[in-house]
Amino acid sequence: MSYLDNILFAIVLIVGFGYFISNIKKIYRNINLGIDVNRKDNSKQRWKNMALIALGQKKMFTRPIPALLHFMLYAAFVITQIELLEIFIDGLSGSHRFFKTGLGGFYTFLISFIEILSLLALIATVAFLSRRNLLKLPRLNKAELLGWPKKDANLILIMELILVICIFTMNGTDEVLYLLGKSHFEGTGSFNFAVSQHLGPAMFGGMNESTLHILERVGWWGHLLMVMAFLNYLYYSKHLHIVLAFPNTYFANLNPLGEFDNLASVTKEVKMMMYPNADPFAAPAAQEGEVPAKFGASDVQDLNWVQLLNAYTCTECGRCSSVCPANITGKKLSPRKIMMDTRDRMEEVGKNIDANKGVFVPDNKSLLNDYITPEELWACTSCNACVEECPVSISPLSIIMDMRRYLVMEQSAAPATLNAMMTNVENNGAPWPYNQQDRLNWKND
Repeated sequence: MSYLDNILFAIVLIVGFGYFISNIKKIYRNINLGIDVNRKDNSKQRWKNMALIALGQKKMFTRPIPALLHFMLYAAFVITQIELLEIFIDGLSGSHRFFKTGLGGFYTFLISFIEILSLLALIATVAFLSRRNLLKLPRLNKAELLGWPKKDANLILIMELILVICIFTMNGTDEVLYLLGKSHFEGTGSFNFAVSQHLGPAMFGGMNESTLHILERVGWWGHLLMVMAFLNYLYYSKHLHIVLAFPNTYFANLNPLGEFDNLASVTKEVKMMMYPNADPFAAPAAQEGEVPAKFGASDVQDLNWVQLLNAYTCTECGRCSSVCPANITGKKLSPRKIMMDTRDRMEEVGKNIDANKGVFVPDNKSLLNDYITPEELWACTSCNACVEECPVSISPLSIIMDMRRYLVMEQSAAPATLNAMMTNVENNGAPWPYNQQDRLNWKND
């Protein structure tokens, strides 16, 4: 490589990583719009969950075929970063196949392993494209995926196809050049890589040296540019789970699924009702100008930061909606849409802050009503099937419950049947409209 190539390479890296870091800062800022919640307890269990669920993809294998295809892509993505590291070193230093001399036979094994994984990733990518566009799997063709979400899913798969093609173009042409003794790597012979030692001569064997060098560079630069494009596209797509699945599983709720959190202020009031002798002035008085805490959530700022992290981590696979009893029976609720709406509203709030020099200016919109309707919220049976099914421990139910809490406690906007039930609990100590003294009348019938 010439010095001009080295400089151009360095510029691509600086711009690519610089823009990526800029977007990561925005994601971090947006997640921290949420209220604080302590998820630092039981670190041993949290590390274990992250290792099994995010790294080991344990929950994916409840559906073996898509899990196997996904694992092919996942393994290829992780292992090919080693070859990418070599490209970084070659690009900055002007070397070619920097690791080959030092690693010897292990280098051949390593690149062969990467090529096999890349071939499997190619097969998996074609299968995923077919499932979405030819087989039209129902959960991947729901209303909430029409438009941009579907284009986004297809675009990322096409980028993966191009990336794999670049790898085989680079290694295949280099194999032929090395056989001719014309490779940038000194010497002659075969690299003996598992796939390209056969693919290279078969596809590029009849080409002249000049064409081979051009194609080798197209594959090499194409690999780099596609990685940079993929890296910076993450911010605009659902594929942030590649990175965020790890913190998301680490900070997931460890309490039993059926356990809901209590509001401290309400708990205190209930205790005072149960213990009339309690001192009502024991708690510190509110500070002047202090804004009373809101019950529940109507917008993203009312959710906690783990719920907002959940929204960015959602990959829109739709497993949650496919097991949701409300969704299956035709109700409007889709847990996947709850997460997509939360992320979209969070992005809208973030852009508002960017446009107003770091300050959020009220825009007369909210997550409740403008994105998620009460009809969707009250369709939920709180069965936790969506939480159980999610492969990366996302909880749409926690958002639904917080927004229901807001409707009930801030707006008294519960459905009439629910209000009647709560009135009965208050008056009769039971959800039925009968006096406590009449409870055993049934035994006389």
